[in-house]
Amino acid sequence: MGTDSLTLAAAQVEPVYHDKEATLDKACEWIERAGDEDVDIVAFPETFFPGYPYWRRAVSIPRWTELMVDLQKNSLSVDDDALDVLGDAIDDANVHVVLGTNELDERPGSETLYNSMFFFDRSGTLVRRHRKLMPTHGERTIWGRGDPSSLSVHETDVGTVGGLICYENHMTLSKAALCAMGEEIHVAAWPGFWTQDGHPGDKTRAESTADTETCDIYPAVREYAFETQSFVISSSMYMGDLAPEKFQEGELGYDLAGGGSMLVNPAGIVKAGPTLDEETLLVAEFDRDERRATKAYFDAMGHYARWDAVTLEVNDTALNPIHQRDHAGQNGVHAHGQSDGQLSPAKAEEIAAKHDVSIEAVEAVAEALEE
Repeated sequence: MGTDSLTLAAAQVEPVYHDKEATLDKACEWIERAGDEDVDIVAFPETFFPGYPYWRRAVSIPRWTELMVDLQKNSLSVDDDALDVLGDAIDDANVHVVLGTNELDERPGSETLYNSMFFFDRSGTLVRRHRKLMPTHGERTIWGRGDPSSLSVHETDVGTVGGLICYENHMTLSKAALCAMGEEIHVAAWPGFWTQDGHPGDKTRAESTADTETCDIYPAVREYAFETQSFVISSSMYMGDLAPEKFQEGELGYDLAGGGSMLVNPAGIVKAGPTLDEETLLVAEFDRDERRATKAYFDAMGHYARWDAVTLEVNDTALNPIHQRDHAGQNGVHAHGQSDGQLSPAKAEEIAAKHDVSIEAVEAVAEALEE
């Protein structure tokens, strides 16, 4: 981390539902506010552009199709002109921005949507994106699964930044991966704040901070902070209008967007929030000594790590529809004369001469590798 103090913020802002242009204007307005308060990093909620698809559970299949098409038209892509507008606003504000968005795939021929986070540096450059690895429950009818390659972190002038979306913040191995990559500042994006009765399938919108007793977000972000010794920005969706334009009454009946954003230090102490039922720029100042003090007791990447007992393998592969393969020629023979899965005598002799070993030794190694 490049500085001993940093100011973090959660932009708990209501999107202009299913309206990309109006939501863009609103995003720029709140980015400017963050700049005015000398914020270092500001994070918007999950799918702020152009709102979380709360309609997915309450509409018929024909209406679902109409709304999916409308969502595609109002979502962002990495080559969208809207990113230039956002970039200019970010550059003027001199703030790092993490933006939750419905993302339209840029692959030629694809119209698939992803639940994504876009990470911008202070100059307004899109540094990277993270796509939610596994959409939850009925979300799988809306979004594709993200690439393993987007499970990563990046360096900023105030520290190493990572982020996860909603229930990804409960995924033990994904959290461990970001920790192992040196994450210092974590963004947790959510579609709201809720109370639940017995199980995650029985949720209702949180009405008061007393609902923290049953909302999994509250313990999740505090534990994330403590177990990784990270500063956590937990940014949650707020929507005040349950019947926005384009929607009939009841189509957004599944509504959890009560806000609930929080800012947490590496000891799991809530410095601001959870804030409910209002638009707000939640801001708190932190000191790096808060992280050092926690690590003095429990350093997940230092004296408290036991990589000899437990290790983690991370796949950073990007998923693409086209792959180039080294195909064998006619009759399974490659251009250098080697048959598939076998070492030719000529090649064995060449390797033996190059490394001054016996042909028998080369053949023995080749046989061992084939087993």
